[in-house]
Amino acid sequence: MTEWEVNMNNNETEKKHHHARGRFSGRIGYVLAVAGSAVGLGNIWRFPYLAAKYGGGMFLLVYLLLILTFGYVLIVSETALGRMTRKSPVGAFAKFGKSFSFRFGGWINAVIPMIIVPYYSVIGGWVIKYVTVFATGQDMAAADSLFFANFIGQEYAPLVFFFIFLGLTALIVVLGVEKGIEKVSKYLMPVLILLAIVICIYIMFIPGAGAGIKYYLLPDFSKFSFKTVCAAMGQMFYSMSLAMGIMITYGSYTRDDVSLVKSVNGIEIFDTGIALLAGMMVVPAVYIFSGEAGTSQSGAGLMFMTLPKVFSQMPGGRFIGFMFFALVFLAALTSSVSIMEAITSMLIDRFHISRVLSCAIIIVVAVVLGIPCSLGNGIWSHITIMGMDFLTFFDFISNSLLLPIVAFFTCIMIGWFVGADYIIDEAAKNGEKFGREKIYRVMVKYIAPVLLLIILVFYTLAQFGIIKY
Repeated sequence: MTEWEVNMNNNETEKKHHHARGRFSGRIGYVLAVAGSAVGLGNIWRFPYLAAKYGGGMFLLVYLLLILTFGYVLIVSETALGRMTRKSPVGAFAKFGKSFSFRFGGWINAVIPMIIVPYYSVIGGWVIKYVTVFATGQDMAAADSLFFANFIGQEYAPLVFFFIFLGLTALIVVLGVEKGIEKVSKYLMPVLILLAIVICIYIMFIPGAGAGIKYYLLPDFSKFSFKTVCAAMGQMFYSMSLAMGIMITYGSYTRDDVSLVKSVNGIEIFDTGIALLAGMMVVPAVYIFSGEAGTSQSGAGLMFMTLPKVFSQMPGGRFIGFMFFALVFLAALTSSVSIMEAITSMLIDRFHISRVLSCAIIIVVAVVLGIPCSLGNGIWSHITIMGMDFLTFFDFISNSLLLPIVAFFTCIMIGWFVGADYIIDEAAKNGEKFGREKIYRVMVKYIAPVLLLIILVFYTLAQFGIIKY
């Protein structure tokens, strides 16, 4: 019997003792909570501008293929690991071995959310600002090209909105799993979907929308490139909350009688559906007013800099703009809650402290790291790390470096040490058919590690300007 099998057998009784850990009430609560995590700024802010930049329908096709293969492998693996061990990432990895590689993989899982929470909350604060802008009738001012830059360059205003967003996130996490995360997700997710559908329908009836919809949905194979694959892969991590410890943590809250196969399928549908809706809200609308050149050049500032201009030209644009940014806020909040919950769970498991104290520690760290992320766009803009401002640097470290490393360690651990059979058995323990079993075995052991190394190397080299691809 291997070391990790002994650890698993010796610790079966720990499943009854969670040190203040919570549980989801059932499959619906779990799916909605995970969907709330997956559906966030990654889907609504990041996905549309990447889709526009990397060929519209071509990017969409590559993204869907990766979701159905690579994404499926990772989300099944992480969720099953969490439920098998009833631990957060650090404890889950330690269950399988005490060597440095296992402990390292677990701790990186814990570090990533701590890096993401500060700058994610800064961006969440920007979203709140734009909700208030459209709610108070300042939409025409927001359409000015310098409005966004002037706002984020201020000393105090962005910090206030950052603190508000961080405080709301912490409040929900403090309330716990069923009373906080699950309950909020059950109410916010339907509202989010409804708002997205309303905006999409509105945009579809704007004259000239057909060309934008065609650009977004129909793949142009001449636009395919390795860069498209890399961008889609990175987006998959971001939008599905993979390799952040979130899915392991939420898996540990999932009851044994919940079907992981059906749950993961539901999560795939939720995440992909919202991403498609987000693209339908943004890409065709920008295409209408700026053409294909406008969509490809808009970049990461599309949501804050370009869309207010689009809304200002629409009949009822003030209302549509308010609805859009309210949607983004709801999505950002549910994702931020899941990221903070991953850290909270780790602190509870590791140090056996209360949920309130865990959240207090996270808030202190988030404030310390978040203030430079906010001021780095203004009075501290002259301070850079490897040529990047604080927010860009933290985003690069977490998404381009650490996420692929964590995913690589997870695939290697399962594919070459633990064995895919144990994950498959856990996922199908309720008699469910594992429909993509063959794909899972090949992906987790061979294809996924290779792709992850490629992404890691090329993202890093491109960031430092060593290569262009």
